[in-house]
Amino acid sequence: MSAIRQDDFIQSIADGFQYISYYHPLDYITALGKAYEREESPAAKDAIAQILTNSRMCAEGKRPMCQDTGIAVVFLKVGMNVKWDAKMSVTDMVNEGVRRAYNHPDNKLRASVLLDPAGKRTNSKDNTPAVIHYEIVEGDGLEVICAAKGGGSENKSKMVMLNPSDSIVDWVVKTIPTMGAGWCPPGILGIGVGGTPEKAMLLAKESLMAPVDIHELIARGPKTRIEELRLEIMDKVNALGIGAQGLGGLTTVLDVKIMDYPTHAASLPVAMIPNCAATRHVHFHLHGDGPAVLTPPSISEWPDVAWTPNTEKSTRVNLDTLTPEEVASWKPGQTLLLNGKMLTGRDAAHKRIADMLAKGEKLPVDFKNRVIYYVGPVDPMRNEVVGPAGPTTATRMDKFTEMMLAQTGLISMVGKAERGPVAIEAIKKHKSAYLMAVGGAAYLVSKAIKESKVVGFADLGMEAIYEFTIQDMPVTVAVDSSGTSVHNTGPKEWQAKIGKIPVSQA
Repeated sequence: MSAIRQDDFIQSIADGFQYISYYHPLDYITALGKAYEREESPAAKDAIAQILTNSRMCAEGKRPMCQDTGIAVVFLKVGMNVKWDAKMSVTDMVNEGVRRAYNHPDNKLRASVLLDPAGKRTNSKDNTPAVIHYEIVEGDGLEVICAAKGGGSENKSKMVMLNPSDSIVDWVVKTIPTMGAGWCPPGILGIGVGGTPEKAMLLAKESLMAPVDIHELIARGPKTRIEELRLEIMDKVNALGIGAQGLGGLTTVLDVKIMDYPTHAASLPVAMIPNCAATRHVHFHLHGDGPAVLTPPSISEWPDVAWTPNTEKSTRVNLDTLTPEEVASWKPGQTLLLNGKMLTGRDAAHKRIADMLAKGEKLPVDFKNRVIYYVGPVDPMRNEVVGPAGPTTATRMDKFTEMMLAQTGLISMVGKAERGPVAIEAIKKHKSAYLMAVGGAAYLVSKAIKESKVVGFADLGMEAIYEFTIQDMPVTVAVDSSGTSVHNTGPKEWQAKIGKIPVSQA
């Protein structure tokens, strides 16, 4: 065989990460389209419609499907007889490919990787280094999987050391509700069983790289204990009624993947990692005959779903004249279309605001009667005002909520997924409201942003405070001024409904 050339390998890695930034795997999109057809919850169906519409827009526009373009994960199965025509190490070649992908001049991706994680947390600017997993196998080829995992889903990863007699299914069903909706369901659960703690986690991550195929398993029936577990866990997780974005509905997971490995007689390690609505991975082989050829899917393969703002059922809100009284009048589950000027801010900005307030320093912007959007957008390209700008997980800002509402004059917040008890209590106390935007619809959301400028903390990059001028940005009232959360009421309602649906129809 020919040797694998350095430039070919680097180019293949770069092409792979660009490809997955805007192309969903078709198996995922097909499964999501079928879930959309089955869904009976209006809120969940609307959320899935936004995700599907966003996916098609990204495939057509070659822009990221999510503002969180992920941490780069690469699985390499290296044939024992592989020859290299390279001066760089394999690790260095992978990182150079990632660097080129994330700084691509036509589709720049958001750099989210921070160096010195327990200290200064300085952005590497190019999303390197990648997380690389090596396996030496038989043969003379190189098998490569490139995956981009967002922080929202990665942060919900779980690992437990069960007793050998404990039920894996019971642990999963008990654990899923504790994960909230920050992992952007409907997605895929990857489960690793056995080995040692770190092996179980690696199995869970690797299992997510396989195609969505549980419909085939359902059709033919299970043949092994692992296949039985997949079906049982999928049925019981969907019966929880969590639904798309945690709003309550029929579909929480589209597939359950399980990989196992022999383990110690005294142990039962179990790991669980979810894949979000921005499921991103690509699989290719190199044999020394050039870079990988990644064939784009046909746009005709996408479900015929086109989400547009519902101006009849949604309430238009003018943020420039918004009052605390108007915010207090919003009802749980009410859909709004936001218009006017909105500020942004997430983890780093909130931490800096807290430090400044503690020192009595003046903030760079006035939050009085303003709305803040928890977002870290992708840089704009070509004629864009801003790049993909979907919401980040709101619970990370929970500890700052009382401070923001009490000390800055802020009256409402927009983010992804649920709020925790501390934030809900602050919202109730100040008669505020929390609005939820759909995670996994970042490019669609960005089209509602007509102007963008940095107004504070410019040194924080994507975590700076921006001011967006928006037109008909879709949100749902997730926590109203009385403290009622649709992420609590919705799943309970649909869990009860699913319990009354015959198994063959659920």
